[in-house]
Amino acid sequence: MTTNRSLRIVHCFRAPVGGVFRHVRDLVSAQNAAGHQVGVICDATTGSALEEKLLADLGNNLALGLVRIPMQRKIGPGDAVSAFRTYKTIKKLKPDILHGHGAKGGTYARVFGSLLRVSGVSVARFYSPHGGSLHYDPTKLSGKLIFRIERLMERMTDRIIFVSQFERDTYVRKVGEPRCASALIHNGLSVQEFDPVVENDPAADFLFIGELRALKGPDIFIEALAKAGSSGGRKLTAAIVGDGKDRAALVEQAKHIEQQAEITFLPPMKAREAFRLAKIVIVPSRAEALPYIVLEALAAGKPLIASRVGGIPEILGDQSFALVRPDATELAQKMTTAIGDIAAYRRCLPDADTLRKNFSADSMATRLEAEYFVSLSR
Repeated sequence: MTTNRSLRIVHCFRAPVGGVFRHVRDLVSAQNAAGHQVGVICDATTGSALEEKLLADLGNNLALGLVRIPMQRKIGPGDAVSAFRTYKTIKKLKPDILHGHGAKGGTYARVFGSLLRVSGVSVARFYSPHGGSLHYDPTKLSGKLIFRIERLMERMTDRIIFVSQFERDTYVRKVGEPRCASALIHNGLSVQEFDPVVENDPAADFLFIGELRALKGPDIFIEALAKAGSSGGRKLTAAIVGDGKDRAALVEQAKHIEQQAEITFLPPMKAREAFRLAKIVIVPSRAEALPYIVLEALAAGKPLIASRVGGIPEILGDQSFALVRPDATELAQKMTTAIGDIAAYRRCLPDADTLRKNFSADSMATRLEAEYFVSLSR
């Protein structure tokens, strides 16, 4: 990254889990290296032991500190207290850049950044949706209200940063063409993440890694395992790595398919550690923006099957053989094909050089920094 001057940058988001958290950690690392002073504000109630360790490591590298405040996923009575505490924290940190990630982080960054502007503070207000509110149905009352609010909040936004073309297209379709400045900057990987991962011996057939909730499709994965096991004539093995509100229901679902598949549930761990556990990675999400797990798996040399949703086709290619609908029957058929000849299936996937060219962490951070400076200059 090339800097004109050192900036005070504050990232605000709700849950320190998944792709959003990974994205912020990457930005913090690059922005620290560029000589900026960075701070993070996030929820105090979310995260496993793995996330707690990652947060502790992150906090040690933040010149402006790590502040954790209880933040609810949905709007509720507790929001007033959380919002007040967040505003007081942001005001004290005196940021040049206030960058909100996700629905709640984006709301806080733009509203509180605007309050600071009214009081004479020069601060640029950035918003990265990361899916967030864009998952709502525009035909329902809740969706109509959310998208109306998104439209109104463009007046408080200096830049919207989209992580995929799909995310931008969805915003335009549901909210409208942005009336503020915007940019498309893909997520990226570091050089070290392109080292191949060698799987354990023995290794499970399939791996799901992610938050255990309906949006990520772990229930689809379990149902597909049952179908693939029945049609393939042998009992399949799988590892499910992660945690979330649907964990108990998924464990119960897995008990009903014990004749077709043996599933091991494991707590959250780093992606490259999880990749050692199985031969093929499955991403059965019902919705996504531009998921890191797809990038990470491909960079590590792991065969992968993923849903044709969000920005995933932008990574694999729109005509990729690895894409399926988030449907158990279609996924099961692809799983049977892939496990039958993994070497042949691997040849259908993008090579590391193509991935490295299009999804670089250095490029992501450099382009975002340029957007910061342009916004401040205006």
